[in-house]
Amino acid sequence: MVKEGYWYGLPLLLLAGGLMGLKLYVTGGFFLIVAALVLNFFRDPDRIIPSEPDAIVAPADGRVVELRDEFFDGRPMRRVSIFMSPLDVHVNRAPIGGTIDSVHYRKGSFRVASQAEASLENEQNVFTISGEQGMVVVKQIAGLLARRIVFWKKPDERIARGERVGLIKFGSRVDLLMEPEVEMRIRVGDHVRAGYTIVAMSRRGRPAN
Repeated sequence: MVKEGYWYGLPLLLLAGGLMGLKLYVTGGFFLIVAALVLNFFRDPDRIIPSEPDAIVAPADGRVVELRDEFFDGRPMRRVSIFMSPLDVHVNRAPIGGTIDSVHYRKGSFRVASQAEASLENEQNVFTISGEQGMVVVKQIAGLLARRIVFWKKPDERIARGERVGLIKFGSRVDLLMEPEVEMRIRVGDHVRAGYTIVAMSRRGRPAN
């Protein structure tokens, strides 16, 4: 479990225990259930990271809601949008190993994260990684409930594929933008797991057919 979970969950557990001690069992039981749900939000299971050198893995747990081609800073990219429900693991991971080129936080609105407009209009933290698989961009996007984006890394920091990089509290959306030549391995409707599910394979370094 990530440390943020204890900040939210332990006060609720103490409140539940105090209410139980006052024999307010129904109210105490309610807060005990809420505490369990909150602690579940912040679980952080270990993952087996794929060993394939060309693999690009999912940056978040959730359901793939959109695949599309678009431009980012004038460059053609292929976007995968992942919707994180309150039941999904909220810890985000690096899709490739490499160096963090940039980190930008941008304020915005709080649309429902499953809507396409969320990628453009919602509050978000955007970071870019360059590595042997090319360049990828990850957008941590706040949603209707998620109002707190956490990112633990800094520009110029080296990270490994599948390494934990941050989280979005209480669910939201994560977009992964990749170079257009990648070979996609997922489709809309698939459920992916951060650091484990291969979403695409890089074609860099492969001989041309």
